[in-house]
Amino acid sequence: MVWALAVGLIAFLGAGKSKGFAFKEMLTEGAKSIGNSLVVIEVMLIIGFITAAWRVSGTIIVFVYYGTKLILPPLFLLISFGLSCLLSYALGTSFGVAGTAGVIFMTLARSGGVDPVITAGVIMSGIFFGDRCSPVSSSANMVAGITNTKIFDNVKLMMKTAILPLALTTLIYVFLSITHPISHVDTGLISKLEETFNLSLWAFLPAIFMLVLPLLKVGVIKAMAASIVSGVLVAWLVQGVPLLEVLKICVLGYTSPNNDIGAILNGGGLISMIEIAIILIISSAYSGIFACTHILDELQGKITNWAYIIGRFPVMLLMSLASSAVLCNQTIATLICNDLMESTYLDHGGNREELAIDMENSVILIACTLPWCIGCSVPLAFMGADMSSMPYAAYMYLVPICYLITKKKFKFNGGF
Repeated sequence: MVWALAVGLIAFLGAGKSKGFAFKEMLTEGAKSIGNSLVVIEVMLIIGFITAAWRVSGTIIVFVYYGTKLILPPLFLLISFGLSCLLSYALGTSFGVAGTAGVIFMTLARSGGVDPVITAGVIMSGIFFGDRCSPVSSSANMVAGITNTKIFDNVKLMMKTAILPLALTTLIYVFLSITHPISHVDTGLISKLEETFNLSLWAFLPAIFMLVLPLLKVGVIKAMAASIVSGVLVAWLVQGVPLLEVLKICVLGYTSPNNDIGAILNGGGLISMIEIAIILIISSAYSGIFACTHILDELQGKITNWAYIIGRFPVMLLMSLASSAVLCNQTIATLICNDLMESTYLDHGGNREELAIDMENSVILIACTLPWCIGCSVPLAFMGADMSSMPYAAYMYLVPICYLITKKKFKFNGGF
């Protein structure tokens, strides 16, 4: 993606030059746009530290381990969904949860006779619950950054708009859980977890900081820092990993001494987020160039006319589907939707808050339902599943559908 974006950046600079704009002028505006996204980039890099700290401290494993203790045959799918929601909200990453807890749930499903196609769809719903609305989610922070809105205000509204689709999704998964019970829980996998980690309750501490501190209005960066520090201490003092080794893992990622566990837990670290940060930097430069050269003005005018006819959110849905289908990436599709739709909201009766929530309820999820998009293909590949699982990812479809029907009940300025 980095090379493709770089080529695209050169092409847009060339297009701007052909229209009479100076390279210096375009690059200056691009730099300003990058400056506006630095907070989001900082959050993304810190998330890299967290994903490694949670792996080496055993935080992810203790959630799964104690969660399996709650499993009753008719509740397996429902518990998999609930734990995926909780972990993705605390960790703020869909990929991180799919590649760890998701793999474990899929292993349990296959050994216990539960349809893995359904299980993968259930997990996809859970991991994108947190990817959409967690205060430490890279996508949520990106949306807040590019729309100039406050992350905690956005999270409150996202939670309100999620109540109905979450309730409906839960009912669907209650039915699927009852009709697809697990025959038994694979004790072999549980034994390997016990051999590799000290499954102490202290390992919950990094997640508690991430879940509780934002609720107490502690800043996202501070909450993430507390989670990292506690994770490092738990890894050192409870798991017995040397302190310097823990710090190295936070940068380079976790590698398990147990090959079987390594297939599930290896990864994370600062280095895992470098490419994503570069993608966001280049993509942010696009926005500055678009604003400087007015390349999108004609299309934006047409979009505004469509919004007058059918409404802002229906047009956002169409733009989300088109940009996701062409660009294959949640980050870039979100940035393009913001560039194309911003004037439609801000200059015609809407506001930044509405723009942010409309994107959270459309492109953030839609970009991860198409089979050729990274947000869909990568988590499914982690879990050994394919697109046949996506019809069961009910939450990802119910959010935009429910919001389309109920948007008028939420308080936004203006409206078409």
